[in-house]
Amino acid sequence: MNIHEHQAKDLLKEFGAPISNGIVIFKPQEIEEKLKLLNSDKLVIKAQIHAGGRGKAGGVKLVDRSKVQTEVKKMFGKVLVTHQTGPEGKQVKRVYVQEAYDIEKELYLSCLVDRESSKIAFISSTEGGVDIESVAKKNPEKILTTKIDLKKSLTTNDIENVIKIFSLNSNQKQDAKNLLNALYNILINKDASLIEINPLVITKQKKLICLDAKMNFDDNAMYRRPEILKLRDLNEEENAEIEASKFGLAYIKLNGSIGCMVNGAGLAMATMDIIKLYGQEPANFLDVGGGASKEQVTAAFKLILSDKKVKGILINIFGGIMRCDVLAQGVVEAAKETNIKVPLVVRLAGTNFEKGKEILDKSGLKILSASDLNDAAKKIVDAIK
Repeated sequence: MNIHEHQAKDLLKEFGAPISNGIVIFKPQEIEEKLKLLNSDKLVIKAQIHAGGRGKAGGVKLVDRSKVQTEVKKMFGKVLVTHQTGPEGKQVKRVYVQEAYDIEKELYLSCLVDRESSKIAFISSTEGGVDIESVAKKNPEKILTTKIDLKKSLTTNDIENVIKIFSLNSNQKQDAKNLLNALYNILINKDASLIEINPLVITKQKKLICLDAKMNFDDNAMYRRPEILKLRDLNEEENAEIEASKFGLAYIKLNGSIGCMVNGAGLAMATMDIIKLYGQEPANFLDVGGGASKEQVTAAFKLILSDKKVKGILINIFGGIMRCDVLAQGVVEAAKETNIKVPLVVRLAGTNFEKGKEILDKSGLKILSASDLNDAAKKIVDAIK
Protein backbone atom coordinates (compact mmCIF):
# COMPACT_ATOMS: atom_id res chain seq x y z
CA MET A 1 0.00 0.00 0.00
CA ASN A 2 1.29 3.45 -0.95
CA ILE A 3 0.61 6.74 0.81
CA HIS A 4 1.01 10.35 -0.28
CA GLU A 5 4.09 12.49 0.32
CA HIS A 6 2.36 14.69 2.89
CA GLN A 7 1.25 11.61 4.85
CA ALA A 8 4.77 10.17 4.77
CA LYS A 9 6.17 13.45 6.09
CA ASP A 10 3.63 13.50 8.91
CA LEU A 11 4.81 10.03 9.95
CA LEU A 12 8.45 11.06 9.74
CA LYS A 13 7.76 14.11 11.89
CA GLU A 14 5.90 11.95 14.43
CA PHE A 15 9.01 9.75 14.73
CA GLY A 16 11.40 12.70 15.15
CA ALA A 17 12.81 13.20 11.62
CA PRO A 18 13.73 16.66 10.26
CA ILE A 19 11.19 17.46 7.52
CA SER A 20 10.26 20.45 5.39
CA ASN A 21 7.52 22.76 6.64
CA GLY A 22 4.36 22.39 4.56
CA ILE A 23 0.58 22.19 4.37
CA VAL A 24 -1.81 19.94 2.46
CA ILE A 25 -4.75 21.40 0.53
CA PHE A 26 -7.78 19.19 -0.11
CA LYS A 27 -9.89 21.86 -1.78
CA PRO A 28 -9.02 25.31 -3.18
CA GLN A 29 -11.13 27.11 -0.56
CA GLU A 30 -8.61 26.09 2.13
CA ILE A 31 -5.63 27.85 0.59
CA GLU A 32 -5.92 31.31 2.14
CA GLU A 33 -6.35 30.12 5.71
CA LYS A 34 -3.70 27.38 5.61
CA LEU A 35 -1.10 29.66 3.98
CA LYS A 36 -0.90 31.53 7.28
CA LEU A 37 0.99 28.52 8.67
CA LEU A 38 3.89 29.08 6.23
CA ASN A 39 6.48 31.85 6.56
CA SER A 40 8.55 31.72 3.39
CA ASP A 41 8.08 34.12 0.46
CA LYS A 42 9.09 31.34 -1.92
CA LEU A 43 6.91 28.22 -1.89
CA VAL A 44 6.83 24.91 -3.73
CA ILE A 45 3.52 23.52 -4.99
CA LYS A 46 3.50 19.73 -5.31
CA ALA A 47 0.71 17.60 -6.80
CA GLN A 48 -0.07 14.61 -4.59
CA ILE A 49 -0.33 11.47 -6.73
CA HIS A 50 1.08 7.98 -6.26
CA ALA A 51 3.64 8.22 -9.05
CA GLY A 52 7.16 9.46 -9.60
CA GLY A 53 8.18 11.95 -12.25
CA ARG A 54 5.72 14.64 -11.10
CA GLY A 55 8.15 17.47 -11.78
CA LYS A 56 8.63 16.61 -15.45
CA ALA A 57 4.84 16.36 -15.87
CA GLY A 58 4.22 19.83 -14.45
CA GLY A 59 3.23 18.65 -10.98
CA VAL A 60 5.91 20.59 -9.06
CA LYS A 61 6.25 24.37 -9.23
CA LEU A 62 8.35 26.97 -7.43
CA VAL A 63 6.32 30.18 -7.05
CA ASP A 64 6.19 33.47 -5.17
CA ARG A 65 3.78 33.59 -2.26
CA SER A 66 1.54 36.06 -4.13
CA LYS A 67 0.93 33.51 -6.90
CA VAL A 68 0.29 30.44 -4.75
CA GLN A 69 -3.50 30.61 -4.75
CA THR A 70 -3.67 30.97 -8.54
CA GLU A 71 -1.24 28.12 -9.18
CA VAL A 72 -2.83 25.77 -6.64
CA LYS A 73 -6.23 26.27 -8.28
CA LYS A 74 -4.67 25.45 -11.66
CA MET A 75 -3.13 22.29 -10.20
CA PHE A 76 -6.42 20.87 -8.90
CA GLY A 77 -8.03 18.57 -11.44
CA LYS A 78 -4.96 18.50 -13.66
CA VAL A 79 -4.13 15.10 -15.18
CA LEU A 80 -0.43 14.26 -14.83
CA VAL A 81 1.10 11.70 -17.17
CA THR A 82 4.42 10.28 -15.98
CA HIS A 83 6.50 7.17 -16.66
CA GLN A 84 4.69 5.49 -13.74
CA THR A 85 1.06 6.50 -14.41
CA GLY A 86 0.65 5.04 -17.89
CA PRO A 87 -0.84 7.06 -20.77
CA GLU A 88 -4.11 7.65 -18.93
CA GLY A 89 -2.33 9.64 -16.21
CA LYS A 90 -3.60 10.52 -12.73
CA GLN A 91 -5.86 13.39 -11.73
CA VAL A 92 -4.65 15.72 -8.97
CA LYS A 93 -7.14 15.81 -6.08
CA ARG A 94 -4.90 17.15 -3.32
CA VAL A 95 -1.92 19.52 -3.30
CA TYR A 96 0.99 19.94 -0.90
CA VAL A 97 2.57 23.38 -0.44
CA GLN A 98 5.93 23.56 1.30
CA GLU A 99 8.44 26.26 2.09
CA ALA A 100 11.30 26.59 -0.40
CA TYR A 101 14.89 26.15 0.80
CA ASP A 102 18.25 27.36 -0.47
CA ILE A 103 19.86 24.03 -1.30
CA GLU A 104 23.57 23.39 -1.09
CA LYS A 105 23.57 19.64 -1.66
CA GLU A 106 21.04 16.94 -2.62
CA LEU A 107 21.41 13.44 -1.18
CA TYR A 108 19.51 10.15 -1.37
CA LEU A 109 18.48 7.86 1.49
CA SER A 110 16.17 4.86 1.65
CA CYS A 111 15.37 2.01 4.01
CA LEU A 112 13.79 -1.27 2.94
CA VAL A 113 13.35 -4.94 3.71
CA ASP A 114 16.06 -6.92 1.91
CA ARG A 115 14.42 -10.31 1.37
CA GLU A 116 17.54 -11.97 -0.03
CA SER A 117 19.56 -11.43 3.15
CA SER A 118 16.62 -11.19 5.60
CA LYS A 119 18.08 -7.90 6.80
CA ILE A 120 17.15 -4.22 6.82
CA ALA A 121 18.98 -2.39 4.02
CA PHE A 122 19.84 1.30 4.04
CA ILE A 123 20.81 2.79 0.69
CA SER A 124 22.62 6.13 0.74
CA SER A 125 23.98 8.17 -2.14
CA THR A 126 25.47 11.59 -2.79
CA GLU A 127 23.36 11.77 -5.97
CA GLY A 128 19.97 12.95 -4.72
CA GLY A 129 17.11 14.47 -6.68
CA VAL A 130 17.38 11.99 -9.56
CA ASP A 131 16.19 8.42 -10.16
CA ILE A 132 18.33 6.10 -8.07
CA GLU A 133 18.05 3.52 -10.86
CA SER A 134 19.94 5.81 -13.25
CA VAL A 135 22.61 6.44 -10.62
CA ALA A 136 23.01 2.69 -10.12
CA LYS A 137 23.48 2.28 -13.86
CA LYS A 138 25.82 5.21 -14.55
CA ASN A 139 27.62 5.80 -11.23
CA PRO A 140 27.28 2.69 -9.02
CA GLU A 141 30.29 3.78 -6.96
CA LYS A 142 28.19 6.67 -5.62
CA ILE A 143 25.72 4.31 -3.93
CA LEU A 144 26.38 2.74 -0.54
CA THR A 145 24.29 -0.18 0.73
CA THR A 146 24.41 -1.02 4.44
CA LYS A 147 22.61 -4.16 5.64
CA ILE A 148 21.66 -4.45 9.29
CA ASP A 149 20.36 -7.40 11.31
CA LEU A 150 16.87 -6.99 12.73
CA LYS A 151 17.14 -5.71 16.30
CA LYS A 152 15.50 -3.31 18.72
CA SER A 153 17.44 -0.21 17.67
CA LEU A 154 20.30 1.06 15.54
CA THR A 155 23.76 1.40 17.05
CA THR A 156 26.05 4.40 16.64
CA ASN A 157 28.24 2.23 14.41
CA ASP A 158 25.25 1.33 12.20
CA ILE A 159 24.41 5.01 11.71
CA GLU A 160 28.01 5.96 10.97
CA ASN A 161 28.23 3.26 8.31
CA VAL A 162 25.09 4.51 6.56
CA ILE A 163 25.96 8.22 6.53
CA LYS A 164 29.73 8.13 6.01
CA ILE A 165 29.23 8.77 2.28
CA PHE A 166 27.52 12.12 3.09
CA SER A 167 30.48 13.85 4.84
CA LEU A 168 28.29 15.60 7.43
CA ASN A 169 29.27 17.98 10.22
CA SER A 170 28.43 17.26 13.87
CA ASN A 171 25.03 19.03 13.87
CA GLN A 172 24.02 17.35 10.62
CA LYS A 173 25.06 13.98 12.05
CA GLN A 174 22.66 14.47 14.94
CA ASP A 175 19.83 15.23 12.48
CA ALA A 176 20.87 12.18 10.45
CA LYS A 177 20.78 10.04 13.59
CA ASN A 178 17.21 11.19 14.28
CA LEU A 179 16.25 10.52 10.67
CA LEU A 180 17.74 7.03 10.52
CA ASN A 181 16.11 6.04 13.78
CA ALA A 182 12.79 7.34 12.44
CA LEU A 183 13.13 5.31 9.24
CA TYR A 184 14.08 2.17 11.12
CA ASN A 185 11.28 2.47 13.67
CA ILE A 186 8.63 3.19 11.03
CA LEU A 187 9.78 0.19 9.04
CA ILE A 188 9.54 -2.08 12.09
CA ASN A 189 6.62 -0.61 14.03
CA LYS A 190 4.38 0.33 11.10
CA ASP A 191 5.19 -2.58 8.73
CA ALA A 192 6.62 -0.37 6.00
CA SER A 193 8.41 -2.22 3.21
CA LEU A 194 10.14 0.80 1.65
CA ILE A 195 10.86 4.36 2.81
CA GLU A 196 12.61 6.69 0.38
CA ILE A 197 13.87 10.23 0.99
CA ASN A 198 14.77 11.81 -2.35
CA PRO A 199 16.08 14.36 -2.09
CA LEU A 200 17.45 14.61 1.40
CA VAL A 201 19.01 18.08 1.31
CA ILE A 202 21.62 20.12 3.08
CA THR A 203 20.58 23.76 2.96
CA LYS A 204 22.94 26.71 2.67
CA GLN A 205 22.20 27.25 6.37
CA LYS A 206 23.77 23.76 6.87
CA LYS A 207 20.50 22.11 7.97
CA LEU A 208 19.63 18.53 6.98
CA ILE A 209 15.99 18.30 5.79
CA CYS A 210 13.75 15.70 4.12
CA LEU A 211 12.47 17.55 1.07
CA ASP A 212 10.47 14.64 -0.35
CA ALA A 213 9.33 11.30 1.03
CA LYS A 214 7.79 8.10 -0.27
CA MET A 215 6.51 5.13 1.76
CA ASN A 216 5.17 1.71 0.85
CA PHE A 217 3.57 -0.66 3.35
CA ASP A 218 3.03 -4.42 3.48
CA ASP A 219 -0.59 -5.06 2.41
CA ASN A 220 -0.62 -8.33 4.36
CA ALA A 221 0.10 -6.50 7.63
CA MET A 222 -2.59 -3.84 7.36
CA TYR A 223 -5.05 -5.85 9.46
CA ARG A 224 -2.91 -4.91 12.47
CA ARG A 225 -2.16 -1.34 11.33
CA PRO A 226 -5.55 0.43 11.18
CA GLU A 227 -3.83 3.78 11.66
CA ILE A 228 -1.92 3.19 8.39
CA LEU A 229 -4.84 1.66 6.53
CA LYS A 230 -6.90 4.81 7.08
CA LEU A 231 -4.28 6.69 5.01
CA ARG A 232 -5.23 4.65 1.93
CA ASP A 233 -6.44 6.84 -0.95
CA LEU A 234 -8.79 4.82 -3.18
CA ASN A 235 -8.68 7.59 -5.80
CA GLU A 236 -5.12 6.49 -6.55
CA GLU A 237 -5.99 2.83 -7.15
CA GLU A 238 -7.53 0.93 -10.04
CA ASN A 239 -11.19 0.07 -9.46
CA ALA A 240 -10.40 -3.57 -10.23
CA GLU A 241 -7.63 -3.61 -7.63
CA ILE A 242 -9.97 -2.14 -5.03
CA GLU A 243 -12.55 -4.81 -5.85
CA ALA A 244 -9.88 -7.52 -5.66
CA SER A 245 -8.89 -6.43 -2.16
CA LYS A 246 -12.48 -7.00 -0.99
CA PHE A 247 -12.09 -10.70 -1.85
CA GLY A 248 -8.52 -11.06 -0.59
CA LEU A 249 -7.10 -11.40 -4.11
CA ALA A 250 -3.69 -10.14 -5.20
CA TYR A 251 -4.47 -8.32 -8.45
CA ILE A 252 -2.42 -5.78 -10.41
CA LYS A 253 -3.65 -4.43 -13.72
CA LEU A 254 -1.14 -4.41 -16.59
CA ASN A 255 -1.37 -3.29 -20.21
CA GLY A 256 -1.41 -6.58 -22.14
CA SER A 257 -4.17 -8.63 -23.78
CA ILE A 258 -3.97 -12.02 -22.04
CA GLY A 259 -5.69 -12.25 -18.67
CA CYS A 260 -4.04 -14.57 -16.13
CA MET A 261 -5.49 -16.45 -13.16
CA VAL A 262 -2.86 -18.34 -11.18
CA ASN A 263 -2.38 -19.65 -7.64
CA GLY A 264 0.93 -18.61 -6.15
CA ALA A 265 2.98 -15.49 -6.83
CA GLY A 266 5.97 -17.39 -8.22
CA LEU A 267 3.81 -19.39 -10.61
CA ALA A 268 2.04 -16.18 -11.63
CA MET A 269 5.37 -14.55 -12.50
CA ALA A 270 6.44 -17.61 -14.49
CA THR A 271 3.10 -17.55 -16.33
CA MET A 272 3.54 -13.92 -17.30
CA ASP A 273 7.11 -14.58 -18.41
CA ILE A 274 6.14 -17.41 -20.73
CA ILE A 275 3.34 -15.34 -22.26
CA LYS A 276 5.96 -12.72 -23.12
CA LEU A 277 8.24 -15.46 -24.43
CA TYR A 278 5.56 -16.32 -27.00
CA GLY A 279 5.27 -12.70 -28.11
CA GLN A 280 2.27 -11.38 -26.15
CA GLU A 281 1.79 -9.31 -22.98
CA PRO A 282 -0.10 -10.26 -19.78
CA ALA A 283 -3.12 -8.09 -18.93
CA ASN A 284 -2.73 -8.59 -15.20
CA PHE A 285 -1.01 -10.24 -12.29
CA LEU A 286 -3.62 -12.27 -10.39
CA ASP A 287 -2.81 -14.66 -7.57
CA VAL A 288 -5.93 -16.31 -6.14
CA GLY A 289 -3.87 -17.82 -3.33
CA GLY A 290 -3.44 -21.33 -2.04
CA GLY A 291 -6.85 -21.76 -0.44
CA ALA A 292 -9.20 -19.76 -2.64
CA SER A 293 -12.93 -20.43 -2.38
CA LYS A 294 -15.37 -20.82 -5.26
CA GLU A 295 -16.58 -17.27 -4.58
CA GLN A 296 -13.04 -15.89 -4.80
CA VAL A 297 -12.42 -17.70 -8.07
CA THR A 298 -15.67 -16.33 -9.49
CA ALA A 299 -14.71 -12.82 -8.40
CA ALA A 300 -11.24 -13.23 -9.93
CA PHE A 301 -12.69 -14.34 -13.25
CA LYS A 302 -15.02 -11.34 -13.35
CA LEU A 303 -12.11 -9.00 -12.57
CA ILE A 304 -10.17 -10.28 -15.55
CA LEU A 305 -13.15 -9.86 -17.88
CA SER A 306 -13.78 -6.32 -16.62
CA ASP A 307 -10.64 -5.29 -18.53
CA LYS A 308 -11.75 -4.45 -22.06
CA LYS A 309 -8.22 -5.06 -23.38
CA VAL A 310 -8.42 -8.78 -22.56
CA LYS A 311 -8.59 -10.90 -25.71
CA GLY A 312 -8.01 -14.26 -24.04
CA ILE A 313 -7.62 -15.86 -20.61
CA LEU A 314 -5.04 -18.32 -19.35
CA ILE A 315 -5.80 -20.17 -16.11
CA ASN A 316 -2.79 -21.95 -14.65
CA ILE A 317 -3.45 -23.84 -11.41
CA PHE A 318 -1.19 -26.21 -9.53
CA GLY A 319 -3.37 -27.76 -6.87
CA GLY A 320 -1.87 -28.16 -3.43
CA ILE A 321 -4.08 -26.63 -0.77
CA MET A 322 -6.02 -25.22 -3.70
CA ARG A 323 -8.30 -27.93 -5.12
CA CYS A 324 -8.63 -28.02 -8.87
CA ASP A 325 -12.32 -29.03 -8.71
CA VAL A 326 -13.13 -25.90 -6.63
CA LEU A 327 -11.31 -23.78 -9.16
CA ALA A 328 -13.09 -25.44 -12.06
CA GLN A 329 -16.54 -24.95 -10.52
CA GLY A 330 -15.82 -21.27 -9.90
CA VAL A 331 -14.61 -20.79 -13.47
CA VAL A 332 -17.70 -22.47 -14.93
CA GLU A 333 -20.11 -20.37 -12.88
CA ALA A 334 -18.28 -17.13 -13.65
CA ALA A 335 -17.96 -17.93 -17.36
CA LYS A 336 -21.67 -18.63 -17.67
CA GLU A 337 -22.66 -15.59 -15.64
CA THR A 338 -20.48 -13.25 -17.70
CA ASN A 339 -21.24 -14.93 -21.03
CA ILE A 340 -17.54 -15.20 -21.86
CA LYS A 341 -16.70 -14.54 -25.50
CA VAL A 342 -12.92 -14.70 -25.48
CA PRO A 343 -10.72 -17.83 -25.77
CA LEU A 344 -10.08 -19.64 -22.49
CA VAL A 345 -7.14 -21.97 -21.90
CA VAL A 346 -6.93 -23.97 -18.67
CA ARG A 347 -4.00 -25.92 -17.30
CA LEU A 348 -4.70 -27.94 -14.15
CA ALA A 349 -2.30 -30.10 -12.16
CA GLY A 350 -2.24 -31.43 -8.62
CA THR A 351 -5.04 -32.03 -6.10
CA ASN A 352 -8.28 -33.26 -7.73
CA PHE A 353 -7.19 -32.17 -11.21
CA GLU A 354 -9.12 -35.12 -12.75
CA LYS A 355 -12.34 -33.91 -11.12
CA GLY A 356 -11.54 -30.38 -12.22
CA LYS A 357 -11.09 -31.44 -15.84
CA GLU A 358 -14.32 -33.42 -15.69
CA ILE A 359 -16.24 -30.36 -14.46
CA LEU A 360 -14.78 -28.25 -17.27
CA ASP A 361 -15.45 -30.91 -19.92
CA LYS A 362 -19.11 -31.23 -18.89
CA SER A 363 -19.67 -27.46 -18.66
CA GLY A 364 -20.56 -26.98 -22.31
CA LEU A 365 -18.06 -24.11 -22.49
CA LYS A 366 -15.46 -23.83 -25.21
CA ILE A 367 -12.37 -24.44 -23.10
CA LEU A 368 -8.95 -25.37 -24.45
CA SER A 369 -7.20 -27.82 -22.16
CA ALA A 370 -3.40 -27.68 -21.83
CA SER A 371 -1.02 -30.40 -20.69
CA ASP A 372 1.64 -28.10 -19.22
CA LEU A 373 2.54 -24.41 -18.92
CA ASN A 374 4.41 -24.28 -22.21
CA ASP A 375 1.47 -25.84 -24.02
CA ALA A 376 -0.97 -23.48 -22.27
CA ALA A 377 0.96 -20.34 -23.26
CA LYS A 378 1.28 -21.45 -26.88
CA LYS A 379 -2.42 -22.26 -27.13
CA ILE A 380 -3.67 -18.95 -25.70
CA VAL A 381 -1.32 -16.92 -27.89
CA ASP A 382 -2.41 -18.86 -30.99
CA ALA A 383 -6.06 -18.53 -29.96
CA ILE A 384 -6.07 -14.72 -29.76
CA LYS A 385 -4.31 -14.43 -33.10
